Amino acid sequence: MTTEEKKALAQEAIEAGSACAELKAAAQSYIDALGTDGEAEAAKALVAEAKEDINSIDDTIAFLKSDLAVQIFGAELAPVKLEQAIQHKANGGIYCDCPGCTAAKKIIDAEAEL
Repeated sequence: MTTEEKKALAQEAIEAGSACAELKAAAQSYIDALGTDGEAEAAKALVAEAKEDINSIDDTIAFLKSDLAVQIFGAELAPVKLEQAIQHKANGGIYCDCPGCTAAKKIIDAEAEL
């Protein structure tokens, strides 16, 4: 994986609206460390954060059934997101497919190359 590809992978996490602040910070730290002696350590931290933050599809479905999901997404959008998550699981999805979790999954999958 080239440096530019590594940077793009981390940048995807930063730009994901649903990624938590900690994942975004770890991704920025990784970008800042690219090409330095601290790159390997920053990569480990980024992967560890991605593993901590990624949600299973089952946890996502449970959340989307909650009152908190309705408060966050609204009464109209929460059921739509729930149905999308149920369909994603039916199609074989293991993890949440929001942009933050998708970015985290890509980081986890690229662990050996980072």
